[in-house]
Amino acid sequence: MRVAVLGLGEAGSIYAADLARLGLSVTATDPLVSAVPAGVRSADDVGTAVRGAALVLSLVGGRAAGAVLEEALPVMEPGGIFADMNTAGPADKRRLAERAEEHGIAFIDVAILAPVPRSRIGTPLALSGSGAGELQSILRGLQIPATSVGGEAGDAAGLKLLRSVFMKGLAAAVLESVTAARAAGAEDWIIDQIASELGPSGPAVVSRILEGTPVHAERRAAEMCDARSFLETLGVPHPMTDGAIEWLHSLSRPGPG
Repeated sequence: MRVAVLGLGEAGSIYAADLARLGLSVTATDPLVSAVPAGVRSADDVGTAVRGAALVLSLVGGRAAGAVLEEALPVMEPGGIFADMNTAGPADKRRLAERAEEHGIAFIDVAILAPVPRSRIGTPLALSGSGAGELQSILRGLQIPATSVGGEAGDAAGLKLLRSVFMKGLAAAVLESVTAARAAGAEDWIIDQIASELGPSGPAVVSRILEGTPVHAERRAAEMCDARSFLETLGVPHPMTDGAIEWLHSLSRPGPG
């Protein structure tokens, strides 16, 4: 099978590399990245990357997802599958699915349910959309854990955002608690306390939160804004989500001087 990977950021580069190691023919493109993983062919643009591909994985970020889809659709093979693995709101995913349907291309809303660097290609995925069952069969054949969660694009995205409300809220609580404990001279103690409450993987979870949150604060703030919009459509209060957004924005702002 020939696969096109659009976007070679943290997640995209891992998927491209691991799929190539499985023996698939992988072509990738990213205007901001010149080097590609070993075994992956580089393409100069989206059209070149997707031409002849049976499966296209889009990992370009929610803001660029629509533009990349528009570039890909005119040159995709009939019957091709476009897997949008970007985080976005359910309504945005449904709009993209409608555009793909106009071109006769199966659009699958794919939610990545854990940090990709942790389990790489073994990261659990949730799929929704008319072609979710077909993509699930392909991914399971590659030993990639994937579950179909709905027949409409946007169903998987909604579940991902609900998970984000908890995970980013947890990260906010952990970082604030550890920051206060550091000022009190009790940093190691509070980290041990938090980790013990999170089970056997607690120490690794706390470490990822403390190391990864400041680095990815801007992207996670955008994700939480999508989550807040989704909660508003559900008519659910969201004070904790509001606080997490403000906190993430503060982390992403450059410090003084």
